[in-house]
Amino acid sequence: MKIITYCTAITVWVLTMVSAQAQENNLADDIAILKAAQEQIVTEEKQALKNEVEDINQRLEKDEVSLTEAEQLKGKAAEKRALNIENRLAIIDNKIALLERNGGSENLADDSERVVLSIGSGDDEDSYIFLGKKNKAKKYDRRTTSAFMFAFGLNNAITEGQSLDDSDFKIGGSRFAEIGWAWRTRVFKNTNWLRVKYGFSFQFNGLKPTDNRYYVDTGDQTELQEFRLDLDKSKFRMDNLVFPVHFEFGPSEKIEKDEYFRYNTYNKIKVGLGGYAGFNLSSRQKLKYSEDGEDVKEKLKASYNTNNFIYGLSGYIGWKGTAIYVKYDLNTIFKDNPIDQRNVSLGLRFDVD
Repeated sequence: MKIITYCTAITVWVLTMVSAQAQENNLADDIAILKAAQEQIVTEEKQALKNEVEDINQRLEKDEVSLTEAEQLKGKAAEKRALNIENRLAIIDNKIALLERNGGSENLADDSERVVLSIGSGDDEDSYIFLGKKNKAKKYDRRTTSAFMFAFGLNNAITEGQSLDDSDFKIGGSRFAEIGWAWRTRVFKNTNWLRVKYGFSFQFNGLKPTDNRYYVDTGDQTELQEFRLDLDKSKFRMDNLVFPVHFEFGPSEKIEKDEYFRYNTYNKIKVGLGGYAGFNLSSRQKLKYSEDGEDVKEKLKASYNTNNFIYGLSGYIGWKGTAIYVKYDLNTIFKDNPIDQRNVSLGLRFDVD
């Protein structure tokens, strides 16, 4: 809690300083920003016209429009972009005139000159938080977005020759958590039905043995043995760094504006199928019990002969920012055990984009 409070305080302080510094720009700096914005407007509109002409040419090649219709569409697009440039430049000319007349007291903040803070870079532009000034053009086509990912749920191990009903681990007590960052890239230029989602995440897979047992490294293998006293808690945990890759399928809504277009998948069903590979970072046990009237807590960190290379299959099906998530390790938990055990997880996944 202290770390969270400290980090929050530092973040608020930095954002306050950024906002304050943005308001201290003098008149010359403000005018320079506006003139730079004018140059950017011309670049934006020319790029938008180029994209529209390319689309029209593609329609012409597919015989969706005739040559005459294509030329008419290009003429209308060029006229629209010319008027956009004229009107947008006039707006900034008026702002410059106001600044020069009033000594820089006018507020310059608008959609093209502001400082923003956002978590992720998804399709929803409303997720940005206004703070101060910036001079950054909105990208016409954002093919790759990114998002914070968090998942949690039930964890267990599939043992060779056993079902989950006969598991050596508590069904409700064994849990997992996963936290990471994911990028999503549209595969095809003109459609969004297929995306590739990739990134990195930290997995924390916990197992709670049944029948008052804990893991013991005998040298040749790792096995469950009964503890000498009554255990209040016995938990084994593996921490992994993995790099997931999923092919994501599903419909999307195309949102088209004059300056940009986006594919929105927030209110659509999404299905992801793929896998992951990575490394085991650490393995540890936590034991709690009472001895001679005193509560004892032991934290044991060792290799426990766990496999260092982690790889498996995973998938999810979701709507909005929530999905049902399953993952299954193809590698065995322990290297040399006579009976193979593989980790399996089922839970909820949240992609905050």
